[in-house]
Amino acid sequence: MTHRLDTVRRMWQLLEPVHATLYYAPEAFEEAAALGYATDERWPSYFAYRAAPLGPVGPALVTSLFYSLSPHMVERHTAPAWRVAAPERVLAARGVAVDRALRRLLGDHIGSPELREAAGLARRAAEAASVAGRPMAAANAALPWPEEPHEVLWHAATLLREHRGDGHVAALQAHHLGPVEALVSHAAVGAAPQELFRSRQWSGADWDAARARLADRGLVHADGRATDEGLRVRTSVEQLTDQLAATPWDALAPDELTRLADLLMPPVLTLVGSGLLPAQSTLGIGMTYDYT
Repeated sequence: MTHRLDTVRRMWQLLEPVHATLYYAPEAFEEAAALGYATDERWPSYFAYRAAPLGPVGPALVTSLFYSLSPHMVERHTAPAWRVAAPERVLAARGVAVDRALRRLLGDHIGSPELREAAGLARRAAEAASVAGRPMAAANAALPWPEEPHEVLWHAATLLREHRGDGHVAALQAHHLGPVEALVSHAAVGAAPQELFRSRQWSGADWDAARARLADRGLVHADGRATDEGLRVRTSVEQLTDQLAATPWDALAPDELTRLADLLMPPVLTLVGSGLLPAQSTLGIGMTYDYT
C-alpha cells in the first residue's frame, strides 16, 4: 500500500522539529565547543554534526549531498572540520547533545509509555526505508541504534529526514533545478522571505543569475514571484519528493500512522513551544500544495 501524500508530508512536518533540535540546542553548542568548534554561529557544529556519519569526507562531497548550500560556505566549514575532531568523536558528542537537549526540553515526556511507543513506531518506519541511491540516509542507517526511547525517536527522525532529503535532491534535479534555482523557486512560491535564504550564503550575483535563468524558462516574473508555470513546477517537485518519501510509511498500518501522529503531537508542540527553533525556515515546512 502507498499512503496518501498528505499523510507523508504530515509525518515530515511532525518529525522535522525533533531532528532539528540538534542544530539549535545550547547543549549541542556546548558539546561542539568542548571538541574545539567555534560556536559564535551555528554552522561549524551544523556541518560537523550532519556530515559526521559520512566519515572524514571533504567539501566536494558535502557540497554535492547538502545541495543548496553555497560551495564557499561548505568549504569554509567542512575543510577544517575533521582537523578539529574526528567524525567518531563528533558522533559521540552528537549523541550526548541529543540526549541532554531532549531530556531538558521534553521533561515529563522522557520515559513515558507514549514516547516509548512513538519511538518504536518511528523506528519501524525508519528501518523500512530503502537507502539505495540515498547516501545521507545510508550513512545514518549504518550507525548503531541508541537504547533510550527519546534517542531512538531522534535517530529515526534523522534517518527519515535524510531519506526524504536525498529524494528531494533527486526531485529537484528531475525538474532541472540546480542548487540556487532550487532556493529561488522556493522563495518565488512564498515558502519563506527571500532574506531568509541568505543563510545559504550564495552571493547576490548568484541569486540574480539563477532568477534570470528561471525567468528565461517562464518560471518567475521579473520581480521574483512565481508564474503559474513556476508554481506548477514547484508543486511537481514537492509531489515527487513526497512520493519518494512514502515507502517507509508502508511499514505502518493506517491506524498506526494515526496513532504515531497523535503520540508525536505533545512532544513536538513542546519542542516548538520552547522557542528554541526558528519561527521560519527555508524548508517551507508549513507550505501546502494541491496535488490534484
